[in-house]
Amino acid sequence: MAHHFKIKQNKKGEYVAYFMYNSETMFWTEGYSSKASAKNAIESIKKNGPGAETVDES
Repeated sequence: MAHHFKIKQNKKGEYVAYFMYNSETMFWTEGYSSKASAKNAIESIKKNGPGAETVDES
């Protein structure tokens, strides 16, 4: 399993979705009050991410 999403609770009790590559965290979402909201964030990333534009601001 090279890459996957993981949902964990932070110290505030919020649910955070992490995108992992091997065992390294590549990015994470804001904290959500419900696990369902974190799952919705993952589905949104899967749906909208592949077509996202890259903006170079260097």
